[in-house]
Amino acid sequence: MVEIKEIRKIEKEKASIHSHITGLGLDEKGKAIFKADGMVGQTEAREAAGIVVQLVKEGKMAGKGVLLVGPPGTGKTAIAVAIAKELGEGTPFTMINASEIYSTELKKTEILTQAIRRSIGVRLREKRLVYEGEVKELKLKVARSRLNPYYQVPREVEITLATKDDQMKLTAGDAVAEQIARLGVRKGDVIWIDAQTGEVFKVGKAKGSVQYDIGRTVEVPSGAVKKEKELVTTVTLHDLDLNLALQNISLSAIFSLWTEKEINDDVRKQVDKIVKDMVGKGNAELLPGVLFIDDAHMLDIESYSFLTKALESELAPILILATNRGVTKIRGTDVESPHGIPLDLLDRLLIIPTRPYNAEEIKEIVKIRADELEIELDNETLEELTKIGTEESLRYAVQLLEPASVIAKRNGRNVVKMEDVREAFNLFVDVKRSVKYVKEYENLLLK
Repeated sequence: MVEIKEIRKIEKEKASIHSHITGLGLDEKGKAIFKADGMVGQTEAREAAGIVVQLVKEGKMAGKGVLLVGPPGTGKTAIAVAIAKELGEGTPFTMINASEIYSTELKKTEILTQAIRRSIGVRLREKRLVYEGEVKELKLKVARSRLNPYYQVPREVEITLATKDDQMKLTAGDAVAEQIARLGVRKGDVIWIDAQTGEVFKVGKAKGSVQYDIGRTVEVPSGAVKKEKELVTTVTLHDLDLNLALQNISLSAIFSLWTEKEINDDVRKQVDKIVKDMVGKGNAELLPGVLFIDDAHMLDIESYSFLTKALESELAPILILATNRGVTKIRGTDVESPHGIPLDLLDRLLIIPTRPYNAEEIKEIVKIRADELEIELDNETLEELTKIGTEESLRYAVQLLEPASVIAKRNGRNVVKMEDVREAFNLFVDVKRSVKYVKEYENLLLK
């Protein structure tokens, strides 16, 4: 009997603040292009980050880390995301705020250890039997849902797959039919189906096929439709830790609703041994990722000591810290240090400074964010937001985009006008006006 593994519905995710970034935007000589890969400006910082990426790829970053220093809103997080993108598809990227390590349930060292192991990937390779080809014919049979008789769901699919050398007609049940419908598979699409699990993967559109919508085009596969295919899956060391820990818990712990989050060191040692054996046999490869800790000045002296030791470990991700502080006290001590970081750790870090954006750069960033959020601006509105970004802050200007879009839609427009931005500007104050408000009503506010 074929084992069927259900996959959840793929839904469009809301655009995050850095979802538009695809790399550092460097040319072949490592020089920053003014606007590329979702990055704008910060040419020196991006070029320095490009050198870091090269050092990582050459295996020359052992025992070192990176510190991004600059005022708020100068692209420190964006550069960290871009470094992870440059390291390759599937590179683990873990982002935490330094304040997250202070928990009542877990030790600081446990939280940092879990973050480190989330940032180290294991690329597993295995050969599976699959059906792969271009969709030539597709018939979906639907029936009433067993849960809701007024709702129709896919029950069966008849599909003809073809390669350059072969053609095969397949019939599959509701699990595969549902995935075909969810993925929007049509004639001319190149797909493959796992013969064991029934999982469906849409690769793209076959080159030369007649399609009315735009998408990624790929070559039609060659050889037989039914074939062995090498599948690559990336998991993290933390995923493997959790999997092994859950296998080892007692039956009584299962019935008592086991909620322990701290993982035993013996479990981690066992996972490391398994991974090293798999790497040695050629069935897996290690994929060092990026651990990004924002507001690094919030870490305390014990955490810094732990991270210094972690940098020297055989299994260590690329550590990137970011801070907007100057000379300040190291948390947990009365000692002042640059950026609130102990000097012995600073000596191990490559420090990259970021600088405030100018008006031209702010304008381009606002345009990129508006496109990512699918908000249409006219030139006058763009100039107004650029002015606000220059006089107030870039973050404030970007934050006004969505409120201004809501105001425009209430006024029956799809294009955001300058009056919409000004109305949003009056409704939502920036930091300067907030400080002015506090001073004005200081006697009335609670202390």
